[in-house]
Amino acid sequence: MNNHPPCPACNSPYAYEVDHQMVCPECGFVWTLEEEKVEEGFIVKDANGNILADGDSVVIIKDLPVKGAPKPIKSGTKVKNIRLVEGDHNIDCKIDGFGSMALKSEFVRRA
Repeated sequence: MNNHPPCPACNSPYAYEVDHQMVCPECGFVWTLEEEKVEEGFIVKDANGNILADGDSVVIIKDLPVKGAPKPIKSGTKVKNIRLVEGDHNIDCKIDGFGSMALKSEFVRRA
């Protein structure tokens, strides 16, 4: 029975080992088993799938209505020095003109 891990790119169960590397026959992705053991902790990705980190700058990709504010946060607004937190709204930041906010990572892209 095949005890190899599934492909990290497409999650295919048919990955096989060649010369100390794993190969996925479905998508062609090649990786080593050491890469798979990289930190499996708290990972936040933006709308494009880029991994975000504390201190990054992001750009809002969609107009976001703010409860209690007369106008929404416009798309294209740049937010500097974000802080990642666990939860549904996983980005804490300060936006000029709005103050402290919690944003969902699916509405931003890395700048």
